[in-house]
Amino acid sequence: MMDAFSSSFLSTLPPSTKLRSPVITTTLRSTSPSPYYAPLPYISSVRIEEKPPTSTTTTKTSHQPPPQSPKAWPPPAPSYASPSVGAKKRVEPRLSTMIFNTFDDIINNFIDPPLRPSVDPKHVLSHNFAPVDELPPTPCEVIQGSLPPCLDGAYIRNGPNPQFLPRGPYHLFDGDGMLHSIRISKGKATLCSRYVKTYKYSIENQMGSPVFPNVFSGFNGLTAAATRGALSAVRILSGEFNPANGIGLANTSLALFGNRLYALGESDLPYSIRLTSTGDIQTLGRIDFNGKLFMSMTAHPKIDDDTGEAFAFRYGPVPPYLTYFHFDANGNKQPDVPIFSMTRPSFLHDFAITKKYAIFADIQIGMNPMDMIIGGGSPVGTDPAKVPRIGIIPRYAKDESEIRWFDVPGFNLIHAINAWDEDDGNAIVLLAPNILSVEHTLERMDLVHALVEKVRIDLRTGLVTRHPISARNLDFAVLNPAYVAKKNKYVYAAVGDPMPKIAGVVKLDVSKGERQECSRMYGPGCFGGEPFFVAKEPQNPEADEDDGYVVSYVHNENTGESRFLVMDAQSHNLDIVAAVKLPRRVPYGFHGLFVRESDLNKL
Repeated sequence: MMDAFSSSFLSTLPPSTKLRSPVITTTLRSTSPSPYYAPLPYISSVRIEEKPPTSTTTTKTSHQPPPQSPKAWPPPAPSYASPSVGAKKRVEPRLSTMIFNTFDDIINNFIDPPLRPSVDPKHVLSHNFAPVDELPPTPCEVIQGSLPPCLDGAYIRNGPNPQFLPRGPYHLFDGDGMLHSIRISKGKATLCSRYVKTYKYSIENQMGSPVFPNVFSGFNGLTAAATRGALSAVRILSGEFNPANGIGLANTSLALFGNRLYALGESDLPYSIRLTSTGDIQTLGRIDFNGKLFMSMTAHPKIDDDTGEAFAFRYGPVPPYLTYFHFDANGNKQPDVPIFSMTRPSFLHDFAITKKYAIFADIQIGMNPMDMIIGGGSPVGTDPAKVPRIGIIPRYAKDESEIRWFDVPGFNLIHAINAWDEDDGNAIVLLAPNILSVEHTLERMDLVHALVEKVRIDLRTGLVTRHPISARNLDFAVLNPAYVAKKNKYVYAAVGDPMPKIAGVVKLDVSKGERQECSRMYGPGCFGGEPFFVAKEPQNPEADEDDGYVVSYVHNENTGESRFLVMDAQSHNLDIVAAVKLPRRVPYGFHGLFVRESDLNKL
């Protein structure tokens, strides 16, 4: 990917420079036809420049607070009618803050500059990975077909969008969470983009500069870890921020359970979110479920559509390295189940559930402090000598006494698709992409190949069998949400070209012995995100599993234009039934969720 801005440009910007919408410079280049775009200009470079501040008029809104009290910190910034970020009025920086920022610049420029492409901002934030400003609710134009009535509601996608220009190393996972919501009602669409007003976002927005260190890119090597750790400690002691209020970004995904919508990041507690009747997005606060949820929660909880329960976990660098828990249908958290049989800290990004079990993968990625100390690498790394294993625990376990671990050599799960029981609960089947080149997961995502596999474990004999479903590079796979924890037939997966860019979506039939798939490729220079399946008749038990639509944001790098696509899930080529031209580009991101109008009204 081409550079978005040069290192010299970064070094000359003042620390308080805000990110603004990129200015695109183009060079005409002929391209082959796209399925829905005509040949148009090719992006030759992207730069981010400062815009003059615009005046904003605040509008006070009222709403019912969530049943769980948010943690106390400076209250989230209100919604604004102006497209500028326009958060609360900033105070003049204290002398101590200016001194800390000076030391931060010394670390970033001389002690640990961003030398590797995986943490170099001008590489990581190029093209459509470049951040955008907030966007108030803005009408969109339906330019192809019509939006089906079952899409009344909102498709919301989360992703990283740094509030400030990175002053040093920056990893794709380090950006502040921004939600991009397309609200649909009676065939009309409205786009809104808002930051999740986390404690980190609010403190840094008030101070006008970054305060928190970047977790994924700021601690590579002993010297970098020691200097940034010491600076963070001094900032805490001086009262600049309190880590007890959370250090997370809420930039990964969303979940709906207990009539609450949450923005999630696995390094912190969930943040409660709601959408207004106009399509605007509001952050209600950081939720600890009446003091019962500690430290953090996975960004991939599993929701059982039949029971309304949510199942989740947290993991960390100190024992217990894994803690399992769940929420009842009303959103009340149940007691923790610490898993001490996981004897080493592992990278546990996702998991799966069946009607009887919860399934965890202990993979070859984990905490690797020695590599950081000796080799100057990341504190999270790979261990080639480790044998991956799968842990299976009863879904409603009170303790870990019944957990069983099974060795599955070479199976590294980052994202799980689904799982179900077989043989009256005496076997489980797990669907998941297996990361074949796991050593590149954090540093060189473009070299990662994910092979979707079906893993079956016989709980009586311990026999593990594995079957590849597709040889293509597939990840960010989803299914009809009503089939979570139940045997499903169809999977909709994103095609890496390479990752993290997504060139299309594939529909897999996982019930067949032979490989069967159909796909929709977006065309030259066009890339999308994680697909999401929306059923036409979610309350109809007789409806076919694939009777619905696959939706996703798609960006054309040749024109700088983004669209929201609606595809017929039952058609062989995932035919486009509607396309919405968005008023401005939507950057590439992570995971999304569709929330029906009836559920939005309950928030």
